[in-house]
Amino acid sequence: MYWVRGDLCIRCRGGRYLCGLTYCPLLVRQLAAPPRAVGRDLLGSSPPSVFVGRVGYPKVRLYPSAPPQLGDTSIYEDPPRWLGLPLERFLAMRLSLYRGYVEASVEDAADPPRLLQEVQLLALSGRPVNVEMKFAKEPRGAYFSEYAPPMGPAAPAAGLRLAGEPKPPKPLEKAYNDTDLKARDAVVELYQAGVEVSAISRALAAGALGARRRRLVPTRWAITAVDKIVSDFLVEKIKEFREVDGYYLYVRRIYNNLFLAILAPSRWAYEWGEAFEPGTTWNPGPVLAIEADYELYRGRREYPEIGGCYYAARLAVAEALHRMRRQAAAVLWREVYRGFATPVGVWWVRENVRALFREEPARFDTLDDALQAASYLLKVPMERWLSASRLIHILKSRLAGYGE
Repeated sequence: MYWVRGDLCIRCRGGRYLCGLTYCPLLVRQLAAPPRAVGRDLLGSSPPSVFVGRVGYPKVRLYPSAPPQLGDTSIYEDPPRWLGLPLERFLAMRLSLYRGYVEASVEDAADPPRLLQEVQLLALSGRPVNVEMKFAKEPRGAYFSEYAPPMGPAAPAAGLRLAGEPKPPKPLEKAYNDTDLKARDAVVELYQAGVEVSAISRALAAGALGARRRRLVPTRWAITAVDKIVSDFLVEKIKEFREVDGYYLYVRRIYNNLFLAILAPSRWAYEWGEAFEPGTTWNPGPVLAIEADYELYRGRREYPEIGGCYYAARLAVAEALHRMRRQAAAVLWREVYRGFATPVGVWWVRENVRALFREEPARFDTLDDALQAASYLLKVPMERWLSASRLIHILKSRLAGYGE
């Protein structure tokens, strides 16, 4: 855990963020402390929470997890509710999830043994499930990733018992029992039925979706797969709509992050860019790091080098355009400033872009006017963004071709 000088902590007392971070490390340590020593035995309510690792694939580790408390822990696995929490509370909550892992082959999902079947039912549950876990040794450490949200200590599981009965929502139960339904079709049907994407990716990771040859899917792959499958589905719908009738500028600031979007009248196209100041997540170097990737109307075949945030943001903008019943070229940029130094997962991008599009935009008649307004909001000089962007140049060249 990040540590700072004691005199700063005394002067700050968790309220002024004098260390430069967007959360207080001391508060995280205190809030994450369990109400009693866990040792090698845990009784708690799983939100539900199941994580599938990727190291050693096709042999993987499954991590059912729970905090050392009973009751309604559903918020521990509910990304749309996390934006309303102070960052300290979110980190403390997630780091209180104790993980007991078991090993399995990814192919075991096709004919799951009893333990794996219980883990699958836990992953499908629509409400917290009481679990009893015995650890082979005392859990230690924490997990941080670009893709998945943080998680707390882990150890090999010597025993796992569901002390409560999982209750899958009907759409998930139906998809689990339908061994003729392909995983991609199951993802779309579940989304249309109102199942949150985080619950769909958890079910996919646990090998609970798909036709007869089901597989366990590492969680980081499952998250991106669901974001991509759902956004692909929505984008095809969006292409049937009329173009937006102007240039719309959206902005959102939160915890040393700035999210900015421009919707331009055009057939579907999309760009996601990120700029990291020195000393922020993924940029320990001394200079600003900036990158962007894009797609045009026909999409892209290669996985974007910029990573899973590309598809998390793509899902959020596709949802917004689908609600508006319009199509557009969508340029989305994110700036990450000093003080935001802890990886929290792609949910952060997805939920913030969703929130971004719930705000009222500013409207402009030309792309240049929208970019000029954006330049006053961005901290990174517009010249740097334009040097990284391809979609803006494509839009400008099209406008020049139209004599505008």
